[in-house]
Amino acid sequence: MCPRLSRRFRKACECFIGQTPIAVALGPLAQRIEHVGSTSVEGLASKPIIDLDVVISSDADLPAVIERLLKIGYRHEGDLGIPGREAFASETSPAHHLYVCDRNSQELARHIAFRNLLRAHPETANAYAELKRDLAQRFGDDRDAYTEGKSEFIERVLSDARGEGSSLT
Repeated sequence: MCPRLSRRFRKACECFIGQTPIAVALGPLAQRIEHVGSTSVEGLASKPIIDLDVVISSDADLPAVIERLLKIGYRHEGDLGIPGREAFASETSPAHHLYVCDRNSQELARHIAFRNLLRAHPETANAYAELKRDLAQRFGDDRDAYTEGKSEFIERVLSDARGEGSSLT
């Protein structure tokens, strides 16, 4: 289940959590499936795209994961320049980004830490939403510029949280 998920995405996310095609295809290779990204934070402005991290126990499992996801219509896209996170594309609905991360991946830890921080701190979530609206207006369909614009905020928030002694996860 997707805790504290916005109502708009609760039903869509349920398509990916539990006994779903992804979970069934991966079986015990998937330790868990984490709903991350803006749609995982109640009330946060977001694009209608769900971000999911499939957690695996070891990078050694990745070849088997790639093979199994291919059988259900996912195409492996590599790490797309972000070590510790393997991206997969699919035309299935609802729209989503699927990533596979080793359980010890720093990128997985960042995703979960940022999600948890936004859930726990509405003022930070509101500031992030405002930034995202501004970036969307300035950059339109330029996803790379939009993402780059969010990165500084995300890193600053995570760094501030680490400085306060937060466990972040």
